[in-house]
Amino acid sequence: MATAAEKKQAYEQWKEHCKRVQSITDTALLAGETPAQKDRRILRLQGNYAAFCEYYFPHFLTLRDKTTGEVIRTIHNAPFHNAAAAKVKGTPNLKAVFMWPRGHAKSTHMDIFVPLWLMFQPKRLINFMVVVGKSEDSATRLLGDIQAELEHNQRIIADFGKQQGNASWQDGEFKAANGVKFLACGRGQSPRGLRDREARPDYIVIDDLDDDELCRNEKRVHDITDWVKEALFGALDVGRGRFIMVGNLISKNSVLANLTKTKGVHVSVIKAIDKNGEPVWREKWTKEEAQEYRDFVGYRAWEKEMMHNPIVDGTIFRADWIRYKKLPRLSKYEMLVCYTDPSFKSTTSNDYKACRLWGKIGKELHLIDCYVRQDTVSGMVRWLYDLYERTRDTAAVQFFMEANFMQDVILDEFEAEGNLRGYQLPIMPDKRKKPDKLQRIEAVSPLWERGFVFYNEKLKESPDMQTGIEQTLALERGSRIHDDAPDADEGAIWMLQRNSRQESFQPVFGKRPTAKNIW
Repeated sequence: MATAAEKKQAYEQWKEHCKRVQSITDTALLAGETPAQKDRRILRLQGNYAAFCEYYFPHFLTLRDKTTGEVIRTIHNAPFHNAAAAKVKGTPNLKAVFMWPRGHAKSTHMDIFVPLWLMFQPKRLINFMVVVGKSEDSATRLLGDIQAELEHNQRIIADFGKQQGNASWQDGEFKAANGVKFLACGRGQSPRGLRDREARPDYIVIDDLDDDELCRNEKRVHDITDWVKEALFGALDVGRGRFIMVGNLISKNSVLANLTKTKGVHVSVIKAIDKNGEPVWREKWTKEEAQEYRDFVGYRAWEKEMMHNPIVDGTIFRADWIRYKKLPRLSKYEMLVCYTDPSFKSTTSNDYKACRLWGKIGKELHLIDCYVRQDTVSGMVRWLYDLYERTRDTAAVQFFMEANFMQDVILDEFEAEGNLRGYQLPIMPDKRKKPDKLQRIEAVSPLWERGFVFYNEKLKESPDMQTGIEQTLALERGSRIHDDAPDADEGAIWMLQRNSRQESFQPVFGKRPTAKNIW
């Protein structure tokens, strides 16, 4: 529960927000508009969700400089925003989960834009909205955003009249002037019997209900799921109305995950980038901005928050098995192997490609250099050629790749790069008949546990090193995480150990010993 000081601060921030809304939504651009023109414009906006949002909510759809306040660019709805709004509007009795990434305006649309669009249709489509959050305080703050628009958005007031409510959002509920009621509800609170005279809720939106603490407790997730399906859904009039949950998949053990598996629930899954690495909300950010974000937050956070692929520590490797050290010169190694897992035989950049340079010195195995990126095949090939040129004067590195990949597009890329550099990279195929991938990786994991494996200390903070480690630690059977780095590690280590096994084998020649009778 928020303290009095926190509530006061929240209210002051809300008042500042209201001032911004009022100043940005002036109606000067419509000076001279006739009543007939106004009616036609409103009718057009009521039928066009994208246009409705752009006209009434420019303060949400304008990217401004945080220091100067100057407009940098206007942001438009993505196609998935408009499709979701059409689905909600066109389905009076809807049960839906909108699983969208962080920063993709799921709360903005489902908590503000869509309900107000329904509210201001020629025939009103919403009468009683309930906003559900992790706590009553968080849900109440969401109500504040709605009330700010109803009471201070000059374009809404000019077109639909003053909507001054009969109470404040801080009370946890209010009613707009046209009779639509808004109420906040916290996770687990009893919503039974919610009604406004004869009316029950007809639009319930559950916003980011899951958090890490909840998802670590399977029983609590089960209990909250039951609460959502029974008590909260039961607040509707025998299922009549729009019942919506928004969030991203932060855990496989979550309320959102459970709801997506429920029969009759419409599920909208949007990932931050498509199979070619392009942002799905191109109107908001560029491919370069998405890459910068991914590089900063790291592989695990990106997959969890932006791609609905929550990764937890796996069951094969442990974090305390990852050891770093300062590595010797390449000339000191007994053998050096660079093993490549190109992941996919195409030029797309969505799959991870892994190149791992390992060295053997005594009983120790060292990861010396690495490349683990969502890149094109040509980008991977250039890195390998660069590695060869960096090392060829000081050490003999053996280059390997799984034989199945050494064909078609892959070999064409190697040949093309070689033609540009005037030589061909001496890369050899790994022709062994491989058992199950996880089985192979599990077989070498004791080398980490027993302290024989070390990573290059100089590369500890590099994105390639960190991505490879996160893939390694997340490995477990049945998971959907990328495993290109640990797969390449296994290939390199197998080559290094094969050489050691051949050197250590000392054949014995002589007379066959006579079998002794043990009876």
